[in-house]
Amino acid sequence: MEKALSTIGFDADDTLWHNERFFKLTQTHFTELLADHADRDHLLDRLLAAEKRNIRHYGYGIKGFTLSMIETAIEVTGDRVPASVIRQLVEAGQDMLAHPIELLPHAREAIEAVTDTHKVILITKGDLIDQERKLAQSGLGELFDEVEIVSEKSAQNYRDIFARHGDGPESAMMVGNSMRSDVVAPIQAGCWGVYVPHGLVWEIEKAETPAGNPRYRELRDLGELADLVQRLS
Repeated sequence: MEKALSTIGFDADDTLWHNERFFKLTQTHFTELLADHADRDHLLDRLLAAEKRNIRHYGYGIKGFTLSMIETAIEVTGDRVPASVIRQLVEAGQDMLAHPIELLPHAREAIEAVTDTHKVILITKGDLIDQERKLAQSGLGELFDEVEIVSEKSAQNYRDIFARHGDGPESAMMVGNSMRSDVVAPIQAGCWGVYVPHGLVWEIEKAETPAGNPRYRELRDLGELADLVQRLS
């Protein structure tokens, strides 16, 4: 007999508030700064390769992204990138770290709709200081029973989190916009994986949709979450 749904995990970036669009804007600025050295597509390919390479060193988040931009700038200019460009890239990263939080539609209502009936956990990955800043500025912090900021959203981490804070992964649901991190990994752990498309997707977070899996669900937006939770509980 399948266990009843008792615990709901929410992703943060691009599920509850905007995030990826600021990376896209900064990437555009990056390609403009280095337009004399390489075309846009080549620069973005080199930057993505640097990000993938550097995740194991810097983790996820704005600081690692900024360092990857600087590294790419050095590479494509043959170590001749002007100091003024490095300075502008550092400033672009600082601007991202200071950007105000803008909630996505239905974010607060979706959480509030399930807090009385289920244990609610924020599960996010990235830089600890920046994620704590965004949560504080969002005004959503008091709605969560627990907050987990992890270095990676692996199936094992989901098993550990939902065992520690809930009744195990079989009684848990993860809600998010990343197919790889918020849907596929939780399903591998034994959870429900609920996909809420955002539109802008980081290449590293793409994965094949587990359409045939009985624990996969897709919503148009967070406004549909309460009905889904009621049906599965």
